[in-house]
Amino acid sequence: MALKHAQEYRDADIARQLAARIRARSCRPVRLMEVCGTHTVSIFRSGLRSLLPETVTLISGPGCPVCVTDQADIDAFVALARQPGVIAATFGDLMRVPGTESSLQRERAAGRDVRIVYSAFDSLKLARENPDRQVVFFGVGFETTAPTVAATVMAAAEAGLENFSVWSAHKTVPAALEALMGMPEVAIDAFLLPGHVSVIIGTEAYRSFFRRHRVPCVVAGFEPADLLAAIAVIIDQVESGTPALANAYPRAVAADGNPKARAVMSRVFAPVDAPWRGLGIIGGSGLDLAPEFARFDARRRFTLDLPVAVEPKGCACGQILTGARRPPDCPLFGSRCTPMDPVGPCMVSSEGTCAAYYRYARGGGHD
Repeated sequence: MALKHAQEYRDADIARQLAARIRARSCRPVRLMEVCGTHTVSIFRSGLRSLLPETVTLISGPGCPVCVTDQADIDAFVALARQPGVIAATFGDLMRVPGTESSLQRERAAGRDVRIVYSAFDSLKLARENPDRQVVFFGVGFETTAPTVAATVMAAAEAGLENFSVWSAHKTVPAALEALMGMPEVAIDAFLLPGHVSVIIGTEAYRSFFRRHRVPCVVAGFEPADLLAAIAVIIDQVESGTPALANAYPRAVAADGNPKARAVMSRVFAPVDAPWRGLGIIGGSGLDLAPEFARFDARRRFTLDLPVAVEPKGCACGQILTGARRPPDCPLFGSRCTPMDPVGPCMVSSEGTCAAYYRYARGGGHD
């Protein structure tokens, strides 16, 4: 316990030193976007904004996979849960996301067989245990979770399981960066790149993006000192006029990422155009099952009668995901939309900007 307290003290001291360095160095206004939901939560929880000078503005981006999942995909999840003989397997964050007509939570309350799993392999176990039922796993996430889902599909193929399928709504982060830079209403001077995603894809996955746009791009870890170290690197680049692609999380992220995980992902998935909430359709940003594994594709296996997808009325989640608005700018925030009774996915997910703001900064503190 004493060692733990000593480490916490050292980390806090390092954070104070980094914050002082940033305040002393930063002269030009700079808008930094963190592209990771876990970064967003860490920034709010630690009150990191209060340590930064007024010249530095932090913007939360589309780093919450549940939040950027298109409304039509949410409606498809609900429709699949209603299919006779189907067991719908999902991560917990998806349960309360409102679709156009319903949610998975409401469907379960109505008697549908919707089960929360903690990994894609849990859904494979359900398929083995229920050979007379169709098990559909809802695949939502970025490059962090896609390799595990790919490995699950490969295991299903090896086992010859014909009652298992995946509805893939996976998306890739570098494509979202390109889309953000093309939005005139969103001014971004630099990016705090995601740690978990970068563990898989590596820093070189951002190289072509950086060469095109020449804005500071720095991979960051998740502790306050990690984030401040990355911000300090960005400020040095801004003030010296030397933008670069840098890695401030070398203990976990390598230049080529995790080649084995990427190989599994590239074998099972193929890039497709995909819709993002708030960003629209981004070319090549989605991951659909490759032809070799098409028999496990729930999109092909089921014929669904879907409603016309309608975003929740008055919800600003799409604009919040791009940094065009902040949670308090949404007329529903904190009144009609709360974590207990959410209207949009940004308030539902534990990584959502609205949920983080509601929990840590609603009182007017660190926003």
